[in-house]
Amino acid sequence: MSTLNFGLIGCGGITLQNHLPGLALCGDVRVHGICDANPETLERARQQTGATVVTTDYREIVRREDIHAVIIATPNVTHPPIALEAVAHGKHVMCEKPLALNRADADRMAAAAAAAGVRHMTAFTYRFVPAMRYLHHLVKSGDLGRPYHYRSCRLQDWGTRNLGWRQQRSMAGTGELGDMLSHRIDFAHHLVGPMRRLVANVKNLTPIRGGQPNDTDDWVAILSEFDCGASGVLESSKLASGRNESWRSLDYVEINGSEASFEFSTGRWNELLAGRLGGSGLQPLSVPSEFWTWPGSMRDPAVGDPLVAFRYDQAIEFVNAIREQRECAITFRDGARAQAVMDAAVDSASTRKWVDLAD
Repeated sequence: MSTLNFGLIGCGGITLQNHLPGLALCGDVRVHGICDANPETLERARQQTGATVVTTDYREIVRREDIHAVIIATPNVTHPPIALEAVAHGKHVMCEKPLALNRADADRMAAAAAAAGVRHMTAFTYRFVPAMRYLHHLVKSGDLGRPYHYRSCRLQDWGTRNLGWRQQRSMAGTGELGDMLSHRIDFAHHLVGPMRRLVANVKNLTPIRGGQPNDTDDWVAILSEFDCGASGVLESSKLASGRNESWRSLDYVEINGSEASFEFSTGRWNELLAGRLGGSGLQPLSVPSEFWTWPGSMRDPAVGDPLVAFRYDQAIEFVNAIREQRECAITFRDGARAQAVMDAAVDSASTRKWVDLAD
């Protein structure tokens, strides 16, 4: 096919801020159909995309022969039914994280997409930060040595404002665990490998948000052991007063090994901190320019805010994988693996016990 026709299912902020600008950088790509349950959101997206197919029913998108791929950015509970019907109709699918509310559904999504032979991608956006890509390169090249410790910390100040469906367990599954820590779980898998077992805790300190009930977690912590023998500590909170939000807040990963330590922060897109065994502390390490954009991306890293623009490479990778008929760099299997950890964390917090992770 010369022109790839996309359908956007869920047209809120994530779609318009992340996915749409990325698609705009791809040649011979058109947003042909859009879907959202909110009429105002749908109209705003229509004006921005010029899409000719506008609907509140996702089935009208996924069943059309003139739509080749879809991006799903809807409430978490709706991900499995939309994705499963999309792949059943031969659509390539990128889906926002978390893939589902439980591992069983995430596994079904991964299996169905593989059986259909379509491209499938989980939107773990931060994998595309240049500094993360360089850190992964260094770890896989052996610069770290044997992994000893992995730790991540994501602290934001969201106060007690209303989060809409994200504060409803029936719609979101979890709160901070699935919303923010899911990315850092994926970091851990990407850098260190599978987890063997974990113990976790979650807290809901804001049962009322914006005058409405909130039954999801706004703080979560995981202590884990990896298959390779390394240990992991992961924490994330919406209630770190004074920490601000997005790239202005604390979001870092540190990994310690037998030969070196590295620190990654989403706020430093082109720099790591690094230290060698026996050294006197971590020092800045510049990210080489070849890591500033994703392979195959035509994005100019000098254009736009680099703390935002890296996100556009995600859509570029999805489109390139479709055109090159290869697996996406981040698949539904990656999303299902993260979901397994989240399920185990919920189980551990409930039983107050260590939980083994199944293969």
